[in-house]
Amino acid sequence: MHTLPIQLRFNDVDQMGHVNNAVIMEFFDLGKSEYFTAIGLPPEEGEFTVMVVHVEVDFTSQIHFHDKIHVTTCVDHFGKKSLAVKQEVINSETNQVCAHCRTVMSGYSRITNTSAEIPNTIKERILRYEGIEY
Repeated sequence: MHTLPIQLRFNDVDQMGHVNNAVIMEFFDLGKSEYFTAIGLPPEEGEFTVMVVHVEVDFTSQIHFHDKIHVTTCVDHFGKKSLAVKQEVINSETNQVCAHCRTVMSGYSRITNTSAEIPNTIKERILRYEGIEY
């Protein structure tokens, strides 16, 4: 599991005094980007990448400007051409989960500009990173 501390900015907070739900989606995107970079699959490089095809989010607790938060990210399922990413935004001081996200991502070939099977080498990197024997 990858953990990324998030620094809240003044413009993340809306008129209600809490972090806007659309901004929380940016936190999830940043978490995914950092996760894939950590396993050696930077989103902006290489012939193979993954792209978002479905997102489900539950917002469970408000986040305020001075809260300390982090995003956890892990892959919890593989298909032939897809994988599922599970994420949470968590209050670092209380351990309260503020939002859950499940994202389905499709393998994508930059050479053919089409969906592609997830290579075993990528699965192995993810499983190794997650501490799961392949």
